[in-house]
Amino acid sequence: MPSFEQRIDDVRSVMDAIGSRRAVLLGCSEGGSISVMFAATFPERVSHLVLFGAFARFSSAPGYPFRPSGEDIVNRVDNLWAAGWGTGVTLRHFLPSHADEPDVARRYAKLERLAFSPGALKMAARYNIEIDVRAILPSVRVPTLVIHRQNDVMSIENGQFLASQIPGAQFLCYADCSDHLIFPGDRPRLCGDIEEFVTGHRELTALDSDRVLVTVLFADIVDSTRRAAEMDDQAWRRVLDEHDQTARHIVMQHRGKLVKTTGDGFLATFDGPGRAIRCALAFEAATRRLGLPVRAGLHTGEIELRGGDIGGIAVHAAARVMAHAGPDEVLVSRVVTDLVAGAGLKFSDRGTHELKGLPGRWDIFAASA
Repeated sequence: MPSFEQRIDDVRSVMDAIGSRRAVLLGCSEGGSISVMFAATFPERVSHLVLFGAFARFSSAPGYPFRPSGEDIVNRVDNLWAAGWGTGVTLRHFLPSHADEPDVARRYAKLERLAFSPGALKMAARYNIEIDVRAILPSVRVPTLVIHRQNDVMSIENGQFLASQIPGAQFLCYADCSDHLIFPGDRPRLCGDIEEFVTGHRELTALDSDRVLVTVLFADIVDSTRRAAEMDDQAWRRVLDEHDQTARHIVMQHRGKLVKTTGDGFLATFDGPGRAIRCALAFEAATRRLGLPVRAGLHTGEIELRGGDIGGIAVHAAARVMAHAGPDEVLVSRVVTDLVAGAGLKFSDRGTHELKGLPGRWDIFAASA
């Protein structure tokens, strides 16, 4: 197994061999640490640095408790992975979104066999546990983009730490996939984000985005900051977990799509405005029984699909409508009321308002069953 220093030398050797004087480095997992060290040592050879699922230190330490620690990985290697190596034993750990696909499992098992022998695997784990580039991060002087998946087994705090310590680094969080390996998930978005970071433009945007008409629902917990301060962290975490579980259940009941949770709220879309309103009313009633006041805002319009996320004026409009709502209140824009005529829903006029950042004045209504 090559040492960490030899792996850094490999980068320069390959660049020299192909005549590359300056390049963009994309470092994944421990490749990120290698790329950080190379960029800090040879800044004239690196135009941009992109770190994906990366970390500054592989083992836990005081001031760096992010999981999993290197010790966890070494224990997994010794007690589980080495015995089954070559059969795809790490598939569910590093590529969970494809774990139940037989063809992927077959190819992944071959990848394990080609990458390491069981003995080399153990040695690699022990080499990796020594990686620590924390002291180097402030010395990186090339433009840096850090990308990390929200539920990566290499916890997102690792990516956040990198971005906070590298001067001027940008940070992107992907919520659409929990895989540690780079190649699954929303590849067009990943390529577009890297392209835009490196070149300043994004040629793939128009080709890879779809626009559809939906009803957008935003909801959040009223006065969540004060409520969190009144509870200990563990109790507030339980409240948020119950909130998120309730949101998922009720959105699914009403044939909606939960786009994401937002810490103290959620964003969802629906192909019918009537179902969206009934979902918001049902969610408000459910959380009220939990003693958790929420507010909601809805608007129907065209959105842009961005992999697992959405964008567009309709999204901003729903958020701005929600901002006018009080506790246990569901507000909608006029276009929503126009589309549900005859659906048995009731609306009370809440006046005409300016919505921050949006043109014109907007008629807002409170919905009830």
